[in-house]
Amino acid sequence: MSTLIEIRDLSKVYVRGKQKVEVLHHINLNIAEGDFLALMGPSGSGKTTLLNLIGGLDAASGGSISVGGQRIDQFGAGALAKWRASNVGFVFQFYNLMPMLSAQRNVELPLLLTKLSAAQRRKNAAIALKLVGLEDRGSHKPNELSGGQQQRVAIARAIVSDPNLLVCDEPTGDLDRQSAEDVLGLLRQLNREHGKTIVMVTHDPKAAEYANQTLHLDKGTLVEQALA
Repeated sequence: MSTLIEIRDLSKVYVRGKQKVEVLHHINLNIAEGDFLALMGPSGSGKTTLLNLIGGLDAASGGSISVGGQRIDQFGAGALAKWRASNVGFVFQFYNLMPMLSAQRNVELPLLLTKLSAAQRRKNAAIALKLVGLEDRGSHKPNELSGGQQQRVAIARAIVSDPNLLVCDEPTGDLDRQSAEDVLGLLRQLNREHGKTIVMVTHDPKAAEYANQTLHLDKGTLVEQALA
């Protein structure tokens, strides 16, 4: 498999008043196209910071990040936003759905940034909802859905633009075990059957078992990388 994400000497420093806090220390990492990687480690280890850098939600303090051969660390804010819209789908612990919109309309939201017609947006959203097993829930609002169903709507929203990369921050952290396994099974299906590269932060060892590879961070340093 070819390398999709190449990280070299990556550092991230936050400045709080006069104090500098180095959250990531000189990370080097390759992630292959089509991989499913779990990031684990204690709270404060830098997992979410690394995930946000990979997804273009934050800017590095030093080093480089290449995704698909593009140095995203060199992009300005506008170029980075455009790149994210085309290349990355985001799944968070809390589903971030718009409560007044139906599932169908929530899934359509990323497509409002494209030149697609309203009819094509509706069609693409319906395809994404079918893929996550919710084709019969398109007219339901979030409060009419279970937590697991809401997370599947969020995953449909993440994949509706057909991105290469999914970044998932504790996607099962707010779910019961059965719903969590349903969501993890869906992510594994998207990885294996649809070729999505997935990087997932989790505290749950059972969730990490769904990944192909687990990477451990501690105090901003990569301490272990092992095949699952």
